[in-house]
Amino acid sequence: MTELLETAAFRFFGDVFLSVYGLMNAKRTKIKSWRWLFLPAFAVFTFLVTELAARSPEFVEKYYTQGIYPAIATFLSFLSNLFPFSLGDLFYGFLILLPVVLILLAVIKRISWKFALKFGLNILALVYISFYFLWGFNYYRSDLNRRLGISEQKPDTENFIRVFENLVEQVNASRTDFETITKTEIDSLVEVSFEKWAPVLKLHYPSGRRRAKQISLSRFFAQAGISGYYGPFFNEVHLNRYNLPLEYPFVLAHEKAHQFGVTSEAEANFYAWVICSQSNSEHLQYSANLAILRYFLYQGSRLEELPQIIAKLDEEVKVDLRKIQEHWRELRNEKIDYAATKVNDTYLKTNKIEQGVRDYTGVVKHVMDFSTDSLFQSTINF
Repeated sequence: MTELLETAAFRFFGDVFLSVYGLMNAKRTKIKSWRWLFLPAFAVFTFLVTELAARSPEFVEKYYTQGIYPAIATFLSFLSNLFPFSLGDLFYGFLILLPVVLILLAVIKRISWKFALKFGLNILALVYISFYFLWGFNYYRSDLNRRLGISEQKPDTENFIRVFENLVEQVNASRTDFETITKTEIDSLVEVSFEKWAPVLKLHYPSGRRRAKQISLSRFFAQAGISGYYGPFFNEVHLNRYNLPLEYPFVLAHEKAHQFGVTSEAEANFYAWVICSQSNSEHLQYSANLAILRYFLYQGSRLEELPQIIAKLDEEVKVDLRKIQEHWRELRNEKIDYAATKVNDTYLKTNKIEQGVRDYTGVVKHVMDFSTDSLFQSTINF
């Protein structure tokens, strides 16, 4: 499989090189070449494949997510781990500057407007193609309930309150300080838990390496309320340096879940919750339970029983909740946050996530299904 993948990749990038090379030498040779149309045409083909993939989740799950993608993740993560800095951030910077450079070169007549348009179109096509073949097809895999075999529960207020109250008890029981644990130790504990739970969560472990890198423009991302992101082009996990220590384990596990091909934000939240809450580490347990508690608080904001449930929280937990809220409120820039939310919402909906940014809150449903499916619980044996 790896040899076939490498051969296909060699041929593909060979055509890419010839396409770009043909563009750059068209003026010199004065030969009208259609090579520059290869990437735009392949981008159209890729779009058609995504439409077919959306209708064949089992096929995507078997042949892409569990078949081809682990090899891609292993190869790309090996390359990206050779560099201590984010290759993705440099790549996105290049994409932002490229139009400016092309326009400037065309204005001063170093290149023709026709060449600038063709070159820009080829780069956009290459980015689009790379995104889906390197990671994006995971958007069309089977949903969480189907692939894990968890029964989907009907909305039930009584069950919601029961799971909510149980979560409060878990948060109180796991409350701990984060002064005595390092990020390196947290990373190791998260990996141990991923390996342990891989069979249950249907993960192809290890699928490469997951070295967490710091977001280059952490302050800007913090103003947009972004605590981390996964870079699909180089298989990189990014974390914001402004994350509070008690948030770090959950955010790290969330972004690592994306590296395993988990695209839905709700599902990534669920994976992070399971990985951390089921760990032997109180630090991981508390970080995950506290994060999910915030989603339950939001979901249950209109419950008559909410004041009684909140009253059961230990005072130290309430202090931590306020600390997180105030921390990100101080960092937030309203205009940047609004723009980033709109972009993320459009991006998610474009990839068949109908809820858009509201998908994050869908983790409550997954936690409910997981917690109330006794048959599934009985199949977990460690």
